[in-house]
Amino acid sequence: MMNTHAAGTRSRQLIDLADTYGAHNYHPLDVVIEKAEGIWVWDCEGRKYLDCLSAYSALNQGHRHPKIIQAMVEQAGKVTLTSRAFHNEVMGPFLQDLTAFCGKDVALPMNTGAEAVETAIKACRKWGYQVKGIPEGKAEIIVCASNFHGRTTTIVGFSSEAQYREGFGPFTPGFVMVPYGDLAAFERAITPHTAGFLFEPIQGEGGVLVPPEGYLRGTYDLCHQHRILWMDDEIQTGFGRTGRKFCCEWDGIKDPDMLILGKALGGGIYPVSAVVASKEVLGVFKPGDHGSTFGGNPLACAIARAAIRVIEDEGLVARSAAMGAYFMDGLRRINSPHVQEIRGRGLLIGVDIKKQSGPARPYCEKLRDLGILCKETHEQVIRFAPPLIIGTEEIDWILERVAQVLA
Repeated sequence: MMNTHAAGTRSRQLIDLADTYGAHNYHPLDVVIEKAEGIWVWDCEGRKYLDCLSAYSALNQGHRHPKIIQAMVEQAGKVTLTSRAFHNEVMGPFLQDLTAFCGKDVALPMNTGAEAVETAIKACRKWGYQVKGIPEGKAEIIVCASNFHGRTTTIVGFSSEAQYREGFGPFTPGFVMVPYGDLAAFERAITPHTAGFLFEPIQGEGGVLVPPEGYLRGTYDLCHQHRILWMDDEIQTGFGRTGRKFCCEWDGIKDPDMLILGKALGGGIYPVSAVVASKEVLGVFKPGDHGSTFGGNPLACAIARAAIRVIEDEGLVARSAAMGAYFMDGLRRINSPHVQEIRGRGLLIGVDIKKQSGPARPYCEKLRDLGILCKETHEQVIRFAPPLIIGTEEIDWILERVAQVLA
């Protein structure tokens, strides 16, 4: 299938409307998606594409999964929003399901990933003062270079990416940055004021960067030795994306102090996020300390319960491991003068393009013309992250086209 891609008249009109009336804070590929099902999407002209981005891992279960849609429709027919001023009948069962899935005591539901990260930061600092005994106003959280935890002013303040920070200061103090993957640098950064270590087990936006073997385990052990909260941001890597339930399990870690969750928790239908932790950590919040009008709303809870069930019932964690190994093996067999490295875990895969071969975006544009939607990250990396429901036949179809573009 060759989608010779000049955006059609209808698509062009819609792109022009977005450009005219929208702030220009994104640079999307010129494709307007009108319909989606499973791993496939269609544009306004009826051209079909295989979605190899999954909305940055929000669509692990695929587009419009019938069981998640059904849960949404049933709940929408009853009640969608109560605010947290009242109880609703779905939140308790959702939190029970989520904590069981994560093996933790309690959860605090929010909406977006960035909100979950902000929640984790607040919980960590308060825990540092109330439980660890750090002097008020002195708590520090260690973060990693090349991190991406969201777009709020607090979060961009501890980014190492100049563009994320430029023009948005002054920034919140209290964050100490270390190189990602450097255990000795992490240990040197620890002080009596260190309350937490916030990290991604694979840096997706950073270029699908996989840390060295033993790095996560080393930081985990040091955190426990020094009574520091190990704050695992699994927003992009969780719910089977890397071939494990959570990516930290690659290092044999089953009990992170905090799991920060989002994206696939909403089944690709609705923004749902959460922080999952022990009662000691989340127990620092009392009424009025933190909240969200929409966090834990009945519609979100019903959707998220269904999203978790699909991951479990359809064995998507094991499927991601198998399909990811198949996909990565196929990519490594492509003999290309343009590829620097192929890296990733499960169905989170980065193809690093050599600098002398130019940036990754033109390759993504050529793949779009061949019916594959993916996106560049960090200039040089093509990210492949299809829904976890993909099979070998579709992966072969992708590989055939990737080989053409990388030849």
